[in-house]
Parts: sequence; structure tokens; C-alpha cells
Amino acid sequence: MSRTTKELIADRARLMGPNVSTFYDDPVHFVRGEGVWLWDAEGRKYLDCYNNVPHVGHCNPRVVDAICRQVATLNTHTRYLHDGILDYIEKLTGTMDASLDTAILTCTGSEANDIALRMAEAVTGKRGIIATDATYHGNTSLVSQLSKSNIPAVGFGLGQFFRFVDAPDSYRTPDLDGTIFAAQVADQIEGLNEDGTGFAALVVCPYFLNEGFPDNPDGWLKPVAEVVRKAGGLLICDEVQSGFGRTGTHLWAHEKMGVVPDIMVLGKPMANGHPVGGVVAARDIVAAFRKGYRYFNTFGGNPVSCAAAMAVLEEIENEGLQANAKTVGDHARTRMTALAAKHDVIGDVRGSGLIFGAELVTDHATKAPASDLTDCIINAMRARGIIHSKLGRHKNTLKIRPPMPFSIENADLLFDTLDDVLSEVTK
Repeated sequence: MSRTTKELIADRARLMGPNVSTFYDDPVHFVRGEGVWLWDAEGRKYLDCYNNVPHVGHCNPRVVDAICRQVATLNTHTRYLHDGILDYIEKLTGTMDASLDTAILTCTGSEANDIALRMAEAVTGKRGIIATDATYHGNTSLVSQLSKSNIPAVGFGLGQFFRFVDAPDSYRTPDLDGTIFAAQVADQIEGLNEDGTGFAALVVCPYFLNEGFPDNPDGWLKPVAEVVRKAGGLLICDEVQSGFGRTGTHLWAHEKMGVVPDIMVLGKPMANGHPVGGVVAARDIVAAFRKGYRYFNTFGGNPVSCAAAMAVLEEIENEGLQANAKTVGDHARTRMTALAAKHDVIGDVRGSGLIFGAELVTDHATKAPASDLTDCIINAMRARGIIHSKLGRHKNTLKIRPPMPFSIENADLLFDTLDDVLSEVTK
């Protein structure tokens, strides 16, 4: 059945309920993807500068083939024995610090973060969780409490266990060595201990992607990791967006930030769109969780999911996608810096690898966020066939996070178009 855009929007409301969000003033109807390209229902081609779920490219042949071969052979759950999950976990953990040697596979990052919080409780016997104030870690009843940017209407009485610290802002309030952030966390730990809740864990995206990916120097998380461990808590790094080589400099962003987490959470790009998430931790932490909670996931770690996830790791390695992220990311930062010299609306340029963008402001002196103008730019880029988005506390940071095969040629098309759009919307 082929529907018009108007019919699609009406039927979404009718069949999916109200408040189902879409991107852009004129929502786009995609019907096909390949590599870094998407096509809409009218056959128009778009450059995808946003989607990290198809991490190794839309419809990647290696991943498609792996899924097809395995689904034609066997798909079942982990109460039966199969090699795929073991082979995958062994290869995955082989890319990490030796302490991160055991994993639980889920279907989503939300589930994985939910497990991570329960692991922290199982190990510490405490329930107090600290997170940053403009982030997002998922949508279960437990994990949704970690978000202050999308606060759930009903908290199920869990709000007492959560405390927040300001996300780092390298543009307005620089914290060059992470000590200010560490002190804020220490204050919240003290509060949790004083009110009897106790401190279990700090949860962060090590590159703070949803919070505008501030330009923190390598090693920036070391001071806060020391504070967390000294207080008897665990460090949970949510690498759902920042992992698998995206920063270009490291396979995992926590390496770039100078720490080894106690628990690491994975999701979205893990299997290129096949629903796979995971929690990686030391064997004793996983054992404490297994002892305290009876956990089983029917679909988590099934043979087809593991085949897809394995194909992603192989594609990253065989195609040199981390190195590509570094090369293209360096070029992108140079291009964005040149645009900043030309367009006053660009207040700050930032990013590493295939996470890059700029914070847009109405005034360089006050650094007032140009949130409405950012919306105009994103919609104007969509109209010109370039897909990207915005994020950050003020929703004024361009979010450019393309699939990993993104090339210098692709980047030049993006920035040439952005140059034209900025000239038009700011004249």
C-alpha cells in the first residue's frame, strides 16, 4: 500500500497513537538505503550524515549475507547451546581491556543500561545512581529516570535514587582537566551517603554525545573515575553512540578519555540495525548480577543477531573503518573551522572522527544559543538532500554522525551545502 506523506502522518497517529515524533518540518519518507545514501519514495537521493545505527553502512553486504545465511540455518535462544554467541563475545571482549571479559547480550541499549544499573546494585549493595543532566540512556522504567532532558511523567517511585551533575560544557564553562566535574560528582556521592541511599554507580557516555560532545581533552575522565572508585562505586560507560571506532582515535571512547569502566554498555550500531545490545563487565561483576537476579532474554544473543554483530566487527577491521573515521574526521574539522571563520553563527567547532559539528550562537560575546536558527538550518539541509540533526542542552549543536564508510568526498558535499545554507539563512 502506497500512502502520501499526509496519509502516512494521519495513519501513524491513528495506528501508533499520539506524539510519535518525526524529523523535519516536512517529514521524509525513506524507502531504500545503500552505504551512506538514502532514497525517498519519490526516488530522491539523500546523503546520510546522521544515522549511526547502520554503522558500517546501509544494507552492508557482509552483514546482509551473514544474516541471510544464519536465518536460513537456525535461529533460537540461548537456553540451547550454540557457538555464535561465544565466538562473538570472545571477539568483542578481545578488543577491550582484559578486565572486561564477560558479556550479557540484550536486544536494546535500554535493556543493557537497565542491567548495568542492577549490576551496580548487586555488587555494591547500594542504589544511588549519578548521571549527567542533559543525557539519555534509554526508556525502561528504571533507565528513563536517568534523563532530565526527557523526564518521564511517572517515576514509579524511583526518583529518590538518582542524582545529577552538570554535563561538561567546554565552550561556556571549560573544565580542562576534569577536576571540576569530579568535584561535582563527589558532592553528589556525599549527598547520597548522607541521606542513607548510598552510592552505587556513575553513568556517563564517555564522549557526552547527547550533551553536545564537548571538546574535552584525552584522559579527561581520569579524575572522576578515581572519585567513583574511592567511594566504592562503579563506573558505567554507555558506549551505545561513541563506540566501535567512531571517535577515530580509539575503538572505544572510554580509552580516549583515559579510563577503563567497570561496566560497559553497547547498543544501536552493534549489529548494523539488527536489534542487539550488550553489557560487558568483569566476570565477578556479571556473577554477582547472575546470583542476585534471574535474567533471561528470549531474543538476546540469538544466532542471527550474533552473526550480524560479528559481521560488523569484521567489517570495521577488514575495511579499516576506524582509520577512515580519523582521516575523514580530521578533514571535516578543518572544513568546519573554515566555515566558522566565514559565518559568525558558528560559535564553536568540535568533534573527533565521525562525530563532528558546531555549536550555533546568536552572539559570540554572550554565547547565546541559536536554537531556532539551528532548526532552520537542519530543515534547509534536508531540503537540499543532506540528513543530519541537532543535540545538546540548548538543541543548538549540529549533530553530524554518519555511517562509518563516510568519505572525504561525502564530507565535502556536506560542507559545501552547509556553506550555502548558512549564507542563505543568516543573510
